[in-house]
Amino acid sequence: MPEGPELHLASHFVNQACRGLVFGGHVEKSPVSRNPEVPFESSAYYISASARGKELRLTLSPLPGAQPLQEPLALIFHFGMSGSFQLAPSNALPPHAHLRFYTAPPGPQLALCFVDIRRFGHWDLGGEWQPGRGPCVLLEYEQFRKNVLQNLADKVFDRPICEALLDQRFFNGIGNYLRAEILYRLRIPPFEKARTVLEALKQHRPSPELTLSQKIKAKLQNPDLLELCHLVPKEVVQLGGKGYGQKSGKEDFAAFRAWLQCYGMVGMSSLRDRHGRTIWFQGDPGPLAPKGGKSHQKKSKGTQRGPERMEDTPPPSKTSSRTRMPWKGLPEQTTAQQPEGTSFQQDPKVPPVTETGKRMERLANSGCWRPQKIKTDTPPLEPEEISAS
Repeated sequence: MPEGPELHLASHFVNQACRGLVFGGHVEKSPVSRNPEVPFESSAYYISASARGKELRLTLSPLPGAQPLQEPLALIFHFGMSGSFQLAPSNALPPHAHLRFYTAPPGPQLALCFVDIRRFGHWDLGGEWQPGRGPCVLLEYEQFRKNVLQNLADKVFDRPICEALLDQRFFNGIGNYLRAEILYRLRIPPFEKARTVLEALKQHRPSPELTLSQKIKAKLQNPDLLELCHLVPKEVVQLGGKGYGQKSGKEDFAAFRAWLQCYGMVGMSSLRDRHGRTIWFQGDPGPLAPKGGKSHQKKSKGTQRGPERMEDTPPPSKTSSRTRMPWKGLPEQTTAQQPEGTSFQQDPKVPPVTETGKRMERLANSGCWRPQKIKTDTPPLEPEEISAS
């Protein structure tokens, strides 16, 4: 799922890819998208982008003299699980391009596309940042830190720190992989009470005798949790790539995969929080770990017998994995309808053997055909039985 760094990388990509490009015409929405139509049309306009936390603002700015007269329009994008921006030729649009902005002639026509495979992403008209979100951990660090430490009485801080880190009112831009990496670096159990972890930071004050350079050095060498909420996303942005780099495919994510220390890594354990999100960690999960929750440790591929279990799944059933359907030619009966120990052959309602049955018996005795036997102590078959998978 795109988090703060991915939204910032997307805004950088849009600004770089669209620099010098003039767009024109109306904005085209795919017919399958449930998002609103974009009421904008201009013969010539520029596109620019900015990001804040987990939101991206796209601004359409008409050029002087463009027709029809149109005020600038801003859209706020939420990427959901798989949203991204791509620039492609208009005659080779990428799949799942749900919103398209076309360049104006002359020259080969291009399209800036909002691509979303899973369709959880959406856009809103108006251009206002969502009011309930807190300051951005990347761009508004001082406001972000103040907002957290001044609101520790909020109920969210009664929860485990791993759950509090996903609350966008206080940690705007932090997501699943970032929370795992931040807690791992500080060796903080993910299910430690959030207020217990954060209250200690209110007393943290650098010595007044230190010079400014010494204070900065101390912060970089021993950052606390709130400082890492700023520094770790910044590291990801500096890596680049992740769909917006020069390389394509898996190579574009190679630097990010090499950067990861905890999230999904071999030897790390995982649990689901109360929202069903998987948190990766090492060591003790903490006192607020879910009761009955089973921790899974990721093994190396060489020791795995099957696919990696990234999430908790129900244990396999002891019954057969095959689906048993009713026997053709016999009436469906349940346990309640048939007395215990009674077989289909003992049912008095079954008619006597006919001439056809005798011929089939003779064929069986000759070895040409063998009917399936039904034991007299066989319990009645259930209409359908499917084991858990």
